Amino acid sequence: MTKHNPAFDPRNPRIDQIANDVLKPVGLNSKFHAWMGFLSIILIACIYAYIIQIDKGLIVTGLRDYVSWGMYISNFVFFVATSLVGMLITAVLGLMGYEWQKPIARIAEIIAVAFAAVAGLVIVSDMGRPERLAYVFIHARVQSPILWDVTVVTTYLVISFLLYLLPMIPDLAISKGRLGNQPKWMVKLYEILSFNWTHHPEQYKILFKSLRILMILVIPTAFAIHTVTSWLFAVTPRSGWDSTIFGPYFLTGAFVAGSAALVIAMFFFRNNYKLHQYIEEIHFDKMGKLLVLTSIVYLYFNINEFLVPAYKMKAADSIHLHELFSGHYAFLFWMVQLGGLIIPIILLLFKKFRKPFPITIIAVIVLLAAWFKRFLIVVPTMAHPYLPKQYVPQEWMVYKPTLIETAVTVGAIVLVVMIITVLAKVFPVVSIWELAEEKHKKSDE
Repeated sequence: MTKHNPAFDPRNPRIDQIANDVLKPVGLNSKFHAWMGFLSIILIACIYAYIIQIDKGLIVTGLRDYVSWGMYISNFVFFVATSLVGMLITAVLGLMGYEWQKPIARIAEIIAVAFAAVAGLVIVSDMGRPERLAYVFIHARVQSPILWDVTVVTTYLVISFLLYLLPMIPDLAISKGRLGNQPKWMVKLYEILSFNWTHHPEQYKILFKSLRILMILVIPTAFAIHTVTSWLFAVTPRSGWDSTIFGPYFLTGAFVAGSAALVIAMFFFRNNYKLHQYIEEIHFDKMGKLLVLTSIVYLYFNINEFLVPAYKMKAADSIHLHELFSGHYAFLFWMVQLGGLIIPIILLLFKKFRKPFPITIIAVIVLLAAWFKRFLIVVPTMAHPYLPKQYVPQEWMVYKPTLIETAVTVGAIVLVVMIITVLAKVFPVVSIWELAEEKHKKSDE
């Protein structure tokens, strides 16, 4: 988002084509209800698994005294990481004046809102007594990284939602007369959320000023959200987490995961919503280059993260690195490093792999690897504490996620998909007025 063209009139008939194309997939049709029904059935089964966990306690999970952070904390780190793509695309690229991000910025914000909202719930699943969550606030201590995390996650969610909603106000004003046979509540919702928008230049001036403030605010907030998450690990005395670069290490990893998620969403909406002329091949090419850049920086931090302790080779670090490089987690570790980072970097250097289909396949692999990367950050370190493990049952020695944990994890993913589905079917997924303004600008040139 750069600046508004005062000569542009959103009521010009030339925007009809854009509005019709973008609004055509909007609406709650039978396919939407069938899809949401399917997701609801899965979600109910997953909620039932969580009810069993609440009833029986964390003993139904693989979590024990040694590995008390397992799949659930891996989920939390992954969800927070993926949500940062909203800040990267909307704020960083927007403030730098890159206009190619306009057609995909709203999709990035949808991902940010969905993942940030569910991240706040995911952390609760790791609590044996979730009814005590309120104690975090009632007995709040500023020294507690947990309180920092709750504060910044909530702040980031609110700002991301505003960055999603505010640029959509002109679109809602344009769209409210074009909704056709949509339900009355949806027409009323557009009416309310358009806030009597009349496309007056003064309104655009206020909108741009507000968005600029939000884009500036969301950058330190997003940095804080994942830096604080990384500090939850770094301030804990464990081999593998004793690092001073965990903040940037987590941040660059977040940009990789978020960019991959955005590419997948772009491909889905481009093909299923028939938006080929708005989400073009050049957007995949640009995202491919961005993914290469963030992956190379992330690879640099990975090398730092392993090379320095490997050179000093303290006893505890030696055990940790051995487990990763050639031990119990070696296969997963090398699959993540090679398949999820190094090979994608090499492939995406070539333009033919930055085409929509190839880059989407690569993005799926990168995103899966990003989750397993968080698992490798959390579990191997907890499985090897400084003190020897003794006088406990054998099954406590090795962490294995149970069916209950897997079901709760699937439930969190289903929730993200449901939020994205609802937002993408109730509101336009690309900015009508910005595309129309861009078209008007090109015609003037």
